[in-house]
Amino acid sequence: MSVSTASRPSALQAWMLAIRPKTLPAGAMPVVIGSALAAADGVFRPLPALVALICALGIQIATNFINEIYDFRKGADTAERLGPTRTVAAGIISERTMTRVSITLGVSVFVLGLYLVAIGGWPILLIGVLSLLFAWAYTGGPFPIAYSGLGDVFVFIFFGLVAVGGTYYVQALSLPMPVLVAAAAPGAFSVCILLVNNIRDIATDRKVGKMTLPARIGAPAARALYVALTVLAYAVPFWLVVRAGYSPWSLLSLVSLPLAVGMVRTLYASEGRALNAVLAGTGKVLTVHGVLFSLGLVIANIISIVRP
Repeated sequence: MSVSTASRPSALQAWMLAIRPKTLPAGAMPVVIGSALAAADGVFRPLPALVALICALGIQIATNFINEIYDFRKGADTAERLGPTRTVAAGIISERTMTRVSITLGVSVFVLGLYLVAIGGWPILLIGVLSLLFAWAYTGGPFPIAYSGLGDVFVFIFFGLVAVGGTYYVQALSLPMPVLVAAAAPGAFSVCILLVNNIRDIATDRKVGKMTLPARIGAPAARALYVALTVLAYAVPFWLVVRAGYSPWSLLSLVSLPLAVGMVRTLYASEGRALNAVLAGTGKVLTVHGVLFSLGLVIANIISIVRP
């Protein structure tokens, strides 16, 4: 797969394609939610929260870059692929350049993350090392996670439990159970994003032996899993209010429910390239739900400050 000289994007456009901005909410929202939980619990620290956000986005982007490299090497990004253009496979960015940038980004994230290690100690160091290892092992190495059908499990863990829990920990130096329950919401939506991507690519993935979860269980079961995970994400605020004692304002996230229902309907009505709109839409659901959930967690504190 290649791009003609006439249609070749600019350098900025090429790197934006490689960064995949529509996937970045999966990296940002868990940090926002973790910080909102810290604020609700009175332990918010702005600088660790900001550094955690930068590191999370850096790891997300590095994962996307490494994915381009290894999917190109394994022949997964062919002209038959229905998703957005992949810059390495299309010859827009060379494999060598992408490799060099990926390594530089990974090292930069690690160095910046040492600030968080200084705060949180060895648990944060372990999280950082495992996150960077996951960024590589997702499509790289002898047993790539994305090709095994286990990618969804790892996405739930790292873009849910690890990201939210780690963000909270570097601010509070503790990790109560409600934080991990709250982490299930962004984790579930992140898996939904991956499911849509892989439902779209079932045919081409099977041809190259990329046995993602949808490639293994089929599109109908994968769509049903998308629905189940969406229900899980919306159940989380109820649990926090009823069982953990958080403010009923946490239910503000329910305002995004019509958007989520619309995405489910579109998912069941779409095939092939049309699923790209569902992929972007699921990212929007994650973002809107996460912003409203976070606002709901802190709004009681804001009201108490504003009132005399």
